[in-house]
Amino acid sequence: MKDDYLWDKTGEPDPQIQKLEEILGTLRYQPKPLEMPEELPASRRWNYFPLLAIAASLLLALVAGGIWFRVRTQRTPQPQQAKVSTPSPVEETTPIVPKAVEKNTPPENAIAVNNKHRHKSVAPALSKREREEALAAKAQLMTALRLTTEKLSLIRKTQNPTPANQIKNQHRVG
Repeated sequence: MKDDYLWDKTGEPDPQIQKLEEILGTLRYQPKPLEMPEELPASRRWNYFPLLAIAASLLLALVAGGIWFRVRTQRTPQPQQAKVSTPSPVEETTPIVPKAVEKNTPPENAIAVNNKHRHKSVAPALSKREREEALAAKAQLMTALRLTTEKLSLIRKTQNPTPANQIKNQHRVG
């Protein structure tokens, strides 16, 4: 028996191998065209569950964002621009008297109001010049805090560089 017959059908065939080929020949692959039954429906039923789940999660995220935004804007008062002008002597002596205080509304001259622990007493009146000085001092303080924060972040970056920056410009040797 030669091995060539097993691989490419050249050479002398072995009688036992020919007998095996005849017996197993009935099980050989025989290609046929695909036959589709006539009863199968042509349309496919769509599954809408994933689309509904995505829509529900988006709606939930929008509602949660709206609630968060509303609570956040109610807690923090709108920042006011400080206008510094030279007051006349008449303005210095004339205090601003608050109007009738309604429930949950801050007086017009109030710099900051804590609505959670509000007492029934009226806040002391500030003159126009005192109010302007207070607003200017607040603006200066906020600028100083921003500058300090920036400087501290720069110091942190220079003292503790990240490992990715340490090997950024190094090359492999070899």
